[in-house]
Amino acid sequence: MPPFRPRSAPSSTVALDYEIAQEQAAALGRAGRALEAVLAALLEYDRYVGAAGEARAKLVDDAGEALWRLLVQRECCGLRDPRPVMSDYRVPQEVQNRIGIFRGPKRRPR
Repeated sequence: MPPFRPRSAPSSTVALDYEIAQEQAAALGRAGRALEAVLAALLEYDRYVGAAGEARAKLVDDAGEALWRLLVQRECCGLRDPRPVMSDYRVPQEVQNRIGIFRGPKRRPR
């Protein structure tokens, strides 16, 4: 959130705060839509293919990363409680367990 400005603040400062708030809201929206998309893909995979396989593991990893990005963006906006995200987006526990775990590029054996 933008810092508190007294009513006597110059209008240019107020306009900047408004622009910052708009960008924060837009960034939250993008992060939320990204999470929704990957969760939908995971649900569809489970529905039609089943709960196994390397492709599913990749979807779970991608969902974990999207969730992490949304939570970081929310924290930057001052929204510290992750519980509404978990319930509103119906995030599976296995995706929640993937927050902050990133797989690096696969190494070739030496």
